[in-house]
Amino acid sequence: MKQFVTREHEIEPLPGLPGVPPAGEVILWQGRPSSALIARHLLKVRWIVGYFLVLATWAVAAGLSDGHPAGGILFSVAVLTALAGVLIGMIELFAWAVEKTTLYTITTERIVIRFGVAISMTLNLPFRQIDGVSLARIGEKAGLIAIALLPEQRISWLIQWPHVRGFRFARPEPSLVYLPDADKAANILSAAIGQYRGARAEQPRIIVQETAGRAMPTSVVAAE
Repeated sequence: MKQFVTREHEIEPLPGLPGVPPAGEVILWQGRPSSALIARHLLKVRWIVGYFLVLATWAVAAGLSDGHPAGGILFSVAVLTALAGVLIGMIELFAWAVEKTTLYTITTERIVIRFGVAISMTLNLPFRQIDGVSLARIGEKAGLIAIALLPEQRISWLIQWPHVRGFRFARPEPSLVYLPDADKAANILSAAIGQYRGARAEQPRIIVQETAGRAMPTSVVAAE
């Protein structure tokens, strides 16, 4: 199968779409990932903050135990704080860039993922190439929607990251990640695919798994 990622949409006729939709195709939903969710759950910013807090606490305790002067202890803490600030700032900047450069679109015929912080690309996923979808919730409304493709369809996990289900390297699954209202998008997508395949009675299943905040739990299985 030809790779169905394109870069030729620097000037979009419609936001999120590389071309004008054919007659009869209607946009049903558009959305973006949340930068806060990306930083918290994908990039683990809270863990990083906790790590530097432990290091700072250790520096203070070790300094006091060894009898170091207060100035030296404060300098060590200041260095750790500066390093933490730079690293956390880079994480937050990347998460913000992912949100601003990404736009997910669901139409009556396909899913379109426009993405790319460094190089902007578009992934077109016609419903005829989709084998099933699965939903993993993060909290009450937020979550991720993974899209299982038919066996003959292939995408690049590396190119598609972070808009891909984690650790599925053999059969990568493109995903709508860290949506603030994943339930709404999943319902619209399920109804759209169901209507598209209604004549063949191929209504897709949405598998819902609660998650404690991991990117995509291994218990979430693509619908068959």
